[in-house]
Amino acid sequence: MCRIKNAWFRYISVACLLLAAALRLMSQTPGTVTLFEGARLITGDGAVIENSAFLVEGTQFTRVGRHGELRAPNGVARVDLTGKTVMPAKVDLHGHIGFQHDVDGTMAKEYYTRDNLIDHLQRLAYYGFSAIIGIGDLVDRSDLHGGRTNWGDVPLRVRDEIIPGAALFRTAGTGIAWPGSGANGHPSRMDVPYPVTTVEEARAAVDDNIKIKPEFIKIWVDDRGGRTKKLTPPLYLAIIDEAHKYNVAVAAHNVTLADAKLLMRAGVEGWLHLPVRGGELPDEEFLAMIKDRIARNDRPKMWFNPGAGWTATAKEDWNDPLLRDTIPPQQIRAQWGDYLAKMTPESLDRARRNLREMGSNNALKLRAAGMKIVLGSDTGQTRFFIGWMGQLEMENWVWMGLTPMEAIVAATRDSAEMAHLNTGLVAAGKSADFIVLEANPLDNIVNSRRINQVYLRGQQLDRAAMRAKWQARFSSAPAAQ
Repeated sequence: MCRIKNAWFRYISVACLLLAAALRLMSQTPGTVTLFEGARLITGDGAVIENSAFLVEGTQFTRVGRHGELRAPNGVARVDLTGKTVMPAKVDLHGHIGFQHDVDGTMAKEYYTRDNLIDHLQRLAYYGFSAIIGIGDLVDRSDLHGGRTNWGDVPLRVRDEIIPGAALFRTAGTGIAWPGSGANGHPSRMDVPYPVTTVEEARAAVDDNIKIKPEFIKIWVDDRGGRTKKLTPPLYLAIIDEAHKYNVAVAAHNVTLADAKLLMRAGVEGWLHLPVRGGELPDEEFLAMIKDRIARNDRPKMWFNPGAGWTATAKEDWNDPLLRDTIPPQQIRAQWGDYLAKMTPESLDRARRNLREMGSNNALKLRAAGMKIVLGSDTGQTRFFIGWMGQLEMENWVWMGLTPMEAIVAATRDSAEMAHLNTGLVAAGKSADFIVLEANPLDNIVNSRRINQVYLRGQQLDRAAMRAKWQARFSSAPAAQ
Protein backbone atom coordinates (compact mmCIF):
# COMPACT_ATOMS: atom_id res chain seq x y z
CA MET A 1 0.00 0.00 0.00
CA CYS A 2 2.86 2.35 0.88
CA ARG A 3 4.49 1.73 -2.53
CA ILE A 4 1.17 2.52 -4.24
CA LYS A 5 0.83 5.77 -2.32
CA ASN A 6 4.39 6.79 -3.19
CA ALA A 7 3.83 6.03 -6.88
CA TRP A 8 0.61 8.03 -6.85
CA PHE A 9 2.39 10.92 -5.11
CA ARG A 10 5.16 10.89 -7.74
CA TYR A 11 2.51 10.83 -10.50
CA ILE A 12 0.72 13.84 -8.99
CA SER A 13 4.03 15.67 -8.49
CA VAL A 14 5.07 15.15 -12.13
CA ALA A 15 1.64 16.25 -13.34
CA CYS A 16 1.87 19.42 -11.24
CA LEU A 17 5.32 20.18 -12.59
CA LEU A 18 4.09 19.73 -16.16
CA LEU A 19 1.09 21.96 -15.49
CA ALA A 20 3.33 24.62 -13.94
CA ALA A 21 5.63 24.50 -16.95
CA ALA A 22 2.68 24.86 -19.30
CA LEU A 23 1.38 27.85 -17.34
CA ARG A 24 4.82 29.47 -17.43
CA LEU A 25 4.95 28.96 -21.21
CA MET A 26 1.52 30.56 -21.59
CA SER A 27 2.58 33.50 -19.48
CA GLN A 28 5.64 33.97 -21.70
CA THR A 29 3.51 34.21 -24.83
CA PRO A 30 0.99 36.97 -24.08
CA GLY A 31 -1.86 37.48 -26.50
CA THR A 32 -2.21 33.80 -27.41
CA VAL A 33 -5.94 34.52 -27.78
CA THR A 34 -6.76 38.22 -27.75
CA LEU A 35 -9.78 40.27 -28.82
CA PHE A 36 -8.98 43.77 -30.08
CA GLU A 37 -12.04 46.01 -30.16
CA GLY A 38 -13.20 49.55 -30.76
CA ALA A 39 -10.74 50.73 -33.44
CA ARG A 40 -11.45 52.08 -36.89
CA LEU A 41 -10.07 49.18 -38.94
CA ILE A 42 -8.50 49.67 -42.38
CA THR A 43 -8.39 46.07 -43.51
CA GLY A 44 -5.91 46.51 -46.39
CA ASP A 45 -8.28 45.56 -49.23
CA GLY A 46 -10.02 48.92 -49.49
CA ALA A 47 -12.59 48.37 -46.75
CA VAL A 48 -13.03 50.23 -43.46
CA ILE A 49 -14.83 48.84 -40.41
CA GLU A 50 -15.81 51.46 -37.85
CA ASN A 51 -15.91 50.26 -34.23
CA SER A 52 -14.31 46.99 -35.24
CA ALA A 53 -13.40 43.80 -33.44
CA PHE A 54 -10.84 41.22 -34.46
CA LEU A 55 -9.52 38.11 -32.82
CA VAL A 56 -5.86 37.07 -32.81
CA GLU A 57 -5.05 33.48 -31.91
CA GLY A 58 -1.36 32.73 -31.72
CA THR A 59 0.27 34.39 -34.71
CA GLN A 60 -2.81 34.83 -36.92
CA PHE A 61 -6.04 36.74 -37.27
CA THR A 62 -8.93 34.30 -36.93
CA ARG A 63 -12.05 36.50 -36.98
CA VAL A 64 -12.75 40.05 -38.11
CA GLY A 65 -16.01 41.96 -37.67
CA ARG A 66 -17.77 44.68 -35.72
CA HIS A 67 -17.62 45.31 -32.02
CA GLY A 68 -20.62 43.72 -30.36
CA GLU A 69 -21.26 41.36 -33.28
CA LEU A 70 -18.11 39.26 -33.22
CA ARG A 71 -18.46 36.44 -30.71
CA ALA A 72 -15.22 35.55 -28.89
CA PRO A 73 -14.43 32.60 -26.60
CA ASN A 74 -14.99 33.14 -22.91
CA GLY A 75 -12.02 34.39 -20.93
CA VAL A 76 -9.97 35.81 -23.79
CA ALA A 77 -7.75 38.81 -23.20
CA ARG A 78 -9.26 42.06 -24.46
CA VAL A 79 -7.53 45.17 -25.78
CA ASP A 80 -9.59 48.36 -26.02
CA LEU A 81 -8.55 50.40 -29.07
CA THR A 82 -11.36 52.93 -28.95
CA GLY A 83 -10.29 56.15 -30.66
CA LYS A 84 -7.44 54.46 -32.54
CA THR A 85 -7.09 53.43 -36.18
CA VAL A 86 -5.63 50.07 -37.17
CA MET A 87 -4.04 49.25 -40.53
CA PRO A 88 -2.01 46.24 -41.72
CA ALA A 89 1.76 46.31 -41.49
CA LYS A 90 3.63 47.37 -44.63
CA VAL A 91 5.94 45.28 -46.85
CA ASP A 92 9.06 46.56 -48.66
CA LEU A 93 10.18 44.72 -51.82
CA HIS A 94 13.35 46.76 -52.43
CA GLY A 95 15.79 47.01 -49.55
CA HIS A 96 19.57 47.19 -49.33
CA ILE A 97 19.87 46.67 -45.60
CA GLY A 98 22.81 45.21 -43.68
CA PHE A 99 25.62 47.44 -44.98
CA GLN A 100 24.84 50.63 -43.07
CA HIS A 101 26.20 51.67 -39.68
CA ASP A 102 23.36 52.99 -37.58
CA VAL A 103 25.06 55.88 -35.77
CA ASP A 104 26.94 57.69 -38.53
CA GLY A 105 25.41 56.23 -41.71
CA THR A 106 28.69 54.94 -43.11
CA MET A 107 28.68 51.73 -45.12
CA ALA A 108 31.03 48.75 -45.39
CA LYS A 109 30.98 45.04 -46.07
CA GLU A 110 32.33 44.56 -42.55
CA TYR A 111 29.05 45.86 -41.15
CA TYR A 112 27.12 43.06 -42.86
CA THR A 113 26.75 40.84 -39.80
CA ARG A 114 23.84 38.94 -38.36
CA ASP A 115 23.51 41.42 -35.50
CA ASN A 116 23.50 44.45 -37.80
CA LEU A 117 21.02 42.89 -40.20
CA ILE A 118 18.69 42.05 -37.31
CA ASP A 119 19.02 45.59 -35.97
CA HIS A 120 17.88 46.88 -39.36
CA LEU A 121 14.93 44.48 -39.33
CA GLN A 122 13.99 45.79 -35.87
CA ARG A 123 14.06 49.35 -37.22
CA LEU A 124 11.72 48.33 -40.01
CA ALA A 125 9.41 46.72 -37.45
CA TYR A 126 9.45 49.93 -35.40
CA TYR A 127 8.10 51.76 -38.47
CA GLY A 128 5.38 49.16 -38.96
CA PHE A 129 6.94 46.91 -41.61
CA SER A 130 6.26 43.20 -41.36
CA ALA A 131 8.75 42.11 -44.04
CA ILE A 132 11.39 43.22 -46.52
CA ILE A 133 13.14 41.67 -49.51
CA GLY A 134 16.86 42.38 -49.54
CA ILE A 135 18.56 42.99 -52.89
CA GLY A 136 22.28 42.99 -53.56
CA ASP A 137 22.78 41.11 -50.29
CA LEU A 138 26.23 40.03 -49.19
CA VAL A 139 26.06 36.27 -49.68
CA ASP A 140 28.68 33.91 -51.08
CA ARG A 141 28.55 33.52 -54.85
CA SER A 142 30.62 32.19 -57.73
CA ASP A 143 33.17 34.61 -59.18
CA LEU A 144 32.41 32.97 -62.57
CA HIS A 145 36.07 31.97 -62.93
CA GLY A 146 36.16 28.85 -60.79
CA GLY A 147 36.35 30.56 -57.40
CA ARG A 148 34.00 31.88 -54.75
CA THR A 149 33.66 35.26 -53.04
CA ASN A 150 33.47 33.58 -49.60
CA TRP A 151 31.08 36.24 -48.30
CA GLY A 152 29.29 33.81 -46.02
CA ASP A 153 25.61 33.04 -45.53
CA VAL A 154 24.27 35.70 -43.14
CA PRO A 155 21.26 36.59 -45.34
CA LEU A 156 20.31 32.92 -45.68
CA ARG A 157 20.52 32.23 -41.95
CA VAL A 158 18.45 35.30 -41.06
CA ARG A 159 15.93 34.47 -43.79
CA ASP A 160 15.29 31.12 -42.13
CA GLU A 161 14.60 32.64 -38.71
CA ILE A 162 11.53 34.23 -37.17
CA ILE A 163 13.07 36.86 -34.91
CA PRO A 164 10.83 38.36 -32.21
CA GLY A 165 10.35 42.08 -32.65
CA ALA A 166 11.82 42.12 -36.16
CA ALA A 167 10.44 42.21 -39.68
CA LEU A 168 10.72 39.03 -41.71
CA PHE A 169 13.66 38.97 -44.10
CA ARG A 170 13.71 37.54 -47.59
CA THR A 171 16.56 37.79 -50.09
CA ALA A 172 17.03 38.09 -53.83
CA GLY A 173 20.73 37.39 -53.42
CA THR A 174 23.43 39.47 -55.04
CA GLY A 175 21.78 40.19 -58.39
CA ILE A 176 23.41 40.25 -61.85
CA ALA A 177 24.85 43.19 -63.80
CA TRP A 178 27.49 44.30 -66.25
CA PRO A 179 30.63 44.91 -64.14
CA GLY A 180 30.29 48.21 -62.28
CA SER A 181 26.75 48.96 -63.45
CA GLY A 182 24.89 47.18 -60.68
CA ALA A 183 24.47 48.38 -57.11
CA ASN A 184 25.85 51.92 -56.94
CA GLY A 185 25.84 54.62 -54.29
CA HIS A 186 28.77 53.28 -52.25
CA PRO A 187 31.88 51.22 -53.16
CA SER A 188 31.01 48.54 -50.58
CA ARG A 189 28.12 47.41 -52.78
CA MET A 190 29.46 47.89 -56.31
CA ASP A 191 31.17 44.50 -56.68
CA VAL A 192 28.40 42.50 -55.01
CA PRO A 193 26.36 41.46 -58.12
CA TYR A 194 27.54 38.71 -60.47
CA PRO A 195 29.60 40.55 -63.14
CA VAL A 196 28.62 39.14 -66.53
CA THR A 197 29.86 40.07 -70.02
CA THR A 198 28.98 36.94 -72.03
CA VAL A 199 25.88 34.83 -72.51
CA GLU A 200 27.72 31.88 -70.95
CA GLU A 201 28.51 33.91 -67.83
CA ALA A 202 24.93 35.15 -67.69
CA ARG A 203 23.52 31.64 -67.64
CA ALA A 204 26.17 30.43 -65.18
CA ALA A 205 25.30 33.32 -62.85
CA VAL A 206 21.64 32.29 -62.85
CA ASP A 207 22.53 28.64 -62.25
CA ASP A 208 24.59 29.65 -59.22
CA ASN A 209 22.10 32.26 -57.98
CA ILE A 210 19.16 29.86 -57.90
CA LYS A 211 20.98 27.59 -55.43
CA ILE A 212 20.11 29.99 -52.59
CA LYS A 213 16.41 29.95 -53.57
CA PRO A 214 16.08 33.73 -54.15
CA GLU A 215 12.73 35.49 -54.10
CA PHE A 216 13.58 36.68 -57.60
CA ILE A 217 16.70 37.42 -59.62
CA LYS A 218 17.55 41.11 -59.80
CA ILE A 219 19.17 42.49 -62.95
CA TRP A 220 20.49 45.98 -63.57
CA VAL A 221 20.13 47.32 -67.13
CA ASP A 222 21.58 50.79 -66.69
CA ASP A 223 24.66 52.53 -68.11
CA ARG A 224 24.66 54.92 -65.16
CA GLY A 225 24.38 58.02 -67.29
CA GLY A 226 27.00 56.81 -69.76
CA ARG A 227 29.65 56.09 -67.09
CA THR A 228 29.69 52.36 -67.79
CA LYS A 229 28.33 49.70 -70.11
CA LYS A 230 25.07 47.96 -69.30
CA LEU A 231 23.68 44.49 -69.81
CA THR A 232 22.98 44.04 -73.51
CA PRO A 233 19.75 42.42 -74.76
CA PRO A 234 21.48 39.06 -75.48
CA LEU A 235 22.73 39.00 -71.89
CA TYR A 236 19.56 39.94 -70.08
CA LEU A 237 17.38 37.81 -72.34
CA ALA A 238 19.64 34.84 -71.53
CA ILE A 239 19.29 35.58 -67.81
CA ILE A 240 15.49 35.73 -68.06
CA ASP A 241 15.32 32.53 -70.13
CA GLU A 242 17.57 30.64 -67.73
CA ALA A 243 15.70 31.88 -64.63
CA HIS A 244 12.34 30.94 -66.07
CA LYS A 245 13.60 27.41 -66.74
CA TYR A 246 13.75 27.09 -62.95
CA ASN A 247 10.46 28.99 -62.54
CA VAL A 248 12.31 31.80 -60.75
CA ALA A 249 11.01 35.33 -61.33
CA VAL A 250 13.15 38.19 -62.61
CA ALA A 251 12.95 41.81 -61.46
CA ALA A 252 14.68 44.53 -63.45
CA HIS A 253 16.22 47.92 -62.82
CA ASN A 254 16.20 49.55 -66.24
CA VAL A 255 15.78 53.01 -67.73
CA THR A 256 14.93 53.11 -71.42
CA LEU A 257 11.66 52.35 -73.17
CA ALA A 258 13.45 50.10 -75.69
CA ASP A 259 14.84 47.88 -72.93
CA ALA A 260 11.51 47.94 -71.09
CA LYS A 261 9.73 46.53 -74.15
CA LEU A 262 12.22 43.69 -74.57
CA LEU A 263 12.04 42.90 -70.86
CA MET A 264 8.25 42.94 -70.94
CA ARG A 265 8.13 40.60 -73.96
CA ALA A 266 10.57 38.24 -72.23
CA GLY A 267 8.28 37.92 -69.21
CA VAL A 268 9.96 40.00 -66.51
CA GLU A 269 7.65 40.15 -63.51
CA GLY A 270 8.94 43.07 -61.48
CA TRP A 271 10.53 46.46 -61.92
CA LEU A 272 12.58 48.10 -59.19
CA HIS A 273 11.81 51.75 -59.98
CA LEU A 274 9.68 52.76 -62.95
CA PRO A 275 10.06 50.54 -66.04
CA VAL A 276 10.45 53.67 -68.18
CA ARG A 277 12.21 56.79 -66.94
CA GLY A 278 15.11 59.10 -67.73
CA GLY A 279 12.88 61.46 -69.71
CA GLU A 280 10.99 58.75 -71.63
CA LEU A 281 7.41 57.69 -71.02
CA PRO A 282 5.49 54.46 -71.59
CA ASP A 283 3.86 54.56 -75.02
CA GLU A 284 0.69 52.86 -76.23
CA GLU A 285 2.63 49.84 -77.49
CA PHE A 286 4.15 49.23 -74.05
CA LEU A 287 0.80 49.64 -72.30
CA ALA A 288 -0.75 47.21 -74.79
CA MET A 289 1.98 44.69 -74.00
CA ILE A 290 1.01 44.77 -70.32
CA LYS A 291 -2.64 44.20 -71.12
CA ASP A 292 -1.77 41.42 -73.57
CA ARG A 293 0.27 39.51 -71.00
CA ILE A 294 -2.62 39.69 -68.55
CA ALA A 295 -5.11 38.58 -71.20
CA ARG A 296 -2.92 35.61 -72.14
CA ASN A 297 -2.20 34.77 -68.49
CA ASP A 298 1.50 34.99 -69.33
CA ARG A 299 3.11 35.80 -65.97
CA PRO A 300 0.26 38.25 -65.45
CA LYS A 301 1.23 39.53 -61.99
CA MET A 302 3.53 42.43 -62.83
CA TRP A 303 4.65 45.05 -60.34
CA PHE A 304 6.86 48.10 -60.02
CA ASN A 305 8.19 50.58 -57.46
CA PRO A 306 7.38 54.18 -58.44
CA GLY A 307 10.35 55.34 -56.37
CA ALA A 308 8.71 58.59 -55.27
CA GLY A 309 10.94 58.63 -52.19
CA TRP A 310 11.34 61.88 -50.32
CA THR A 311 10.70 64.30 -53.19
CA ALA A 312 7.47 65.87 -51.90
CA THR A 313 8.35 65.88 -48.20
CA ALA A 314 8.40 69.26 -46.46
CA LYS A 315 11.36 70.55 -44.45
CA GLU A 316 9.55 70.27 -41.12
CA ASP A 317 8.90 66.58 -41.73
CA TRP A 318 12.58 65.90 -41.10
CA ASN A 319 11.99 66.84 -37.47
CA ASP A 320 9.29 64.21 -37.11
CA PRO A 321 9.56 62.26 -33.82
CA LEU A 322 9.34 58.95 -35.69
CA LEU A 323 12.53 59.72 -37.62
CA ARG A 324 14.29 61.16 -34.57
CA ASP A 325 13.56 57.96 -32.64
CA THR A 326 15.81 55.93 -34.92
CA ILE A 327 18.33 58.33 -36.49
CA PRO A 328 20.55 60.75 -34.55
CA PRO A 329 20.13 64.44 -35.44
CA GLN A 330 23.79 64.78 -36.43
CA GLN A 331 23.33 62.11 -39.09
CA ILE A 332 20.20 63.81 -40.45
CA ARG A 333 22.18 67.05 -40.69
CA ALA A 334 25.16 65.33 -42.32
CA GLN A 335 23.10 63.47 -44.93
CA TRP A 336 20.31 65.94 -45.61
CA GLY A 337 21.42 69.32 -44.25
CA ASP A 338 22.42 70.84 -47.59
CA TYR A 339 19.27 69.57 -49.30
CA LEU A 340 17.03 70.95 -46.57
CA ALA A 341 18.87 74.28 -46.44
CA LYS A 342 18.15 74.83 -50.14
CA MET A 343 14.50 73.84 -49.89
CA THR A 344 12.03 76.69 -50.31
CA PRO A 345 8.23 76.72 -50.51
CA GLU A 346 8.63 77.23 -54.26
CA SER A 347 11.01 74.28 -54.70
CA LEU A 348 8.72 72.04 -52.64
CA ASP A 349 5.72 73.09 -54.71
CA ARG A 350 7.68 72.39 -57.90
CA ALA A 351 8.69 68.92 -56.61
CA ARG A 352 5.06 68.10 -55.85
CA ARG A 353 3.93 69.26 -59.30
CA ASN A 354 6.66 67.12 -60.88
CA LEU A 355 5.57 64.14 -58.84
CA ARG A 356 1.95 64.63 -59.89
CA GLU A 357 3.07 64.88 -63.52
CA MET A 358 5.14 61.71 -63.19
CA GLY A 359 2.13 59.96 -61.76
CA SER A 360 -0.35 61.03 -64.40
CA ASN A 361 2.01 60.46 -67.36
CA ASN A 362 3.80 57.34 -66.19
CA ALA A 363 3.07 55.43 -62.97
CA LEU A 364 -0.71 55.72 -63.02
CA LYS A 365 -0.84 54.73 -66.69
CA LEU A 366 1.11 51.56 -65.89
CA ARG A 367 -1.24 50.90 -62.99
CA ALA A 368 -4.31 51.42 -65.19
CA ALA A 369 -2.88 48.96 -67.72
CA GLY A 370 -2.69 46.28 -65.02
CA MET A 371 0.65 46.56 -63.22
CA LYS A 372 0.64 46.73 -59.43
CA ILE A 373 2.29 49.57 -57.54
CA VAL A 374 4.20 48.08 -54.62
CA LEU A 375 6.40 49.58 -51.96
CA GLY A 376 10.12 49.47 -52.71
CA SER A 377 12.10 52.13 -50.91
CA ASP A 378 15.76 51.45 -51.81
CA THR A 379 16.28 51.76 -48.06
CA GLY A 380 19.62 50.99 -46.43
CA GLN A 381 21.86 52.99 -48.72
CA THR A 382 23.65 56.07 -47.43
CA ARG A 383 21.00 58.77 -46.82
CA PHE A 384 18.16 56.28 -47.32
CA PHE A 385 17.27 55.85 -43.67
CA ILE A 386 15.88 52.43 -42.81
CA GLY A 387 12.11 52.49 -42.30
CA TRP A 388 11.81 56.24 -42.88
CA MET A 389 12.27 56.00 -46.65
CA GLY A 390 9.57 53.39 -46.99
CA GLN A 391 7.24 55.55 -44.92
CA LEU A 392 7.92 58.59 -47.13
CA GLU A 393 7.43 56.59 -50.30
CA MET A 394 3.92 55.56 -49.30
CA GLU A 395 3.09 59.16 -48.36
CA ASN A 396 4.48 60.55 -51.61
CA TRP A 397 2.21 58.28 -53.64
CA VAL A 398 -0.65 60.50 -52.52
CA TRP A 399 1.10 63.51 -54.06
CA MET A 400 1.62 61.30 -57.13
CA GLY A 401 -2.13 60.84 -57.47
CA LEU A 402 -3.23 57.89 -55.35
CA THR A 403 -5.82 58.33 -52.64
CA PRO A 404 -4.65 57.54 -49.08
CA MET A 405 -6.65 54.31 -49.23
CA GLU A 406 -5.05 53.30 -52.54
CA ALA A 407 -1.60 54.04 -51.12
CA ILE A 408 -2.27 51.89 -48.05
CA VAL A 409 -3.61 48.98 -50.14
CA ALA A 410 -0.53 49.17 -52.39
CA ALA A 411 1.89 49.23 -49.45
CA THR A 412 0.17 46.39 -47.59
CA ARG A 413 -2.00 43.87 -49.46
CA ASP A 414 -0.49 44.33 -52.93
CA SER A 415 3.11 44.43 -51.72
CA ALA A 416 2.59 41.31 -49.61
CA GLU A 417 0.94 39.48 -52.52
CA MET A 418 3.76 40.26 -54.94
CA ALA A 419 6.29 39.21 -52.28
CA HIS A 420 4.36 35.93 -51.72
CA LEU A 421 3.98 36.62 -48.00
CA ASN A 422 0.98 35.85 -45.79
CA THR A 423 0.66 39.37 -44.43
CA GLY A 424 -0.64 42.78 -45.53
CA LEU A 425 -4.32 42.18 -44.66
CA VAL A 426 -6.38 42.11 -41.49
CA ALA A 427 -8.29 38.97 -42.43
CA ALA A 428 -8.80 35.48 -41.06
CA GLY A 429 -5.80 33.26 -41.76
CA LYS A 430 -3.35 36.11 -42.30
CA SER A 431 -0.36 36.76 -40.08
CA ALA A 432 -1.40 39.14 -37.28
CA ASP A 433 0.84 42.03 -38.38
CA PHE A 434 -0.76 45.42 -37.77
CA ILE A 435 -0.16 49.02 -36.75
CA VAL A 436 -2.21 50.94 -34.18
CA LEU A 437 -2.34 54.66 -35.07
CA GLU A 438 -3.30 57.69 -33.05
CA ALA A 439 -5.07 59.33 -36.02
CA ASN A 440 -6.79 58.38 -39.26
CA PRO A 441 -4.45 58.15 -42.30
CA LEU A 442 -7.45 58.32 -44.63
CA ASP A 443 -7.87 61.93 -43.53
CA ASN A 444 -4.19 62.67 -44.03
CA ILE A 445 -1.65 60.02 -45.07
CA VAL A 446 0.93 61.67 -42.77
CA ASN A 447 -1.12 60.30 -39.87
CA SER A 448 0.31 56.87 -40.77
CA ARG A 449 3.45 58.06 -38.93
CA ARG A 450 1.56 58.53 -35.67
CA ILE A 451 2.24 55.02 -34.46
CA ASN A 452 0.94 54.01 -31.05
CA GLN A 453 1.71 50.28 -31.21
CA VAL A 454 3.00 47.68 -33.67
CA TYR A 455 2.10 44.00 -33.55
CA LEU A 456 4.01 41.39 -35.54
CA ARG A 457 2.83 37.79 -35.64
CA GLY A 458 0.40 38.56 -32.82
CA GLN A 459 2.98 39.99 -30.43
CA GLN A 460 3.27 43.63 -29.44
CA LEU A 461 6.65 45.23 -30.01
CA ASP A 462 8.34 46.86 -27.04
CA ARG A 463 8.96 50.05 -28.98
CA ALA A 464 10.00 51.96 -25.87
CA ALA A 465 12.85 49.52 -25.21
CA MET A 466 13.89 49.59 -28.88
CA ARG A 467 13.92 53.37 -28.87
CA ALA A 468 15.94 53.47 -25.66
CA LYS A 469 18.51 51.06 -27.09
CA TRP A 470 19.10 53.21 -30.16
CA GLN A 471 19.15 56.46 -28.23
CA ALA A 472 21.79 55.00 -25.90
CA ARG A 473 23.97 54.15 -28.88
CA PHE A 474 23.66 57.66 -30.24
CA SER A 475 24.56 59.30 -26.96
CA SER A 476 27.56 57.01 -26.36
CA ALA A 477 29.18 57.76 -29.72
CA PRO A 478 30.64 61.28 -29.40
CA ALA A 479 33.13 60.68 -32.20
CA ALA A 480 30.26 60.31 -34.66
CA GLN A 481 28.95 63.73 -33.73
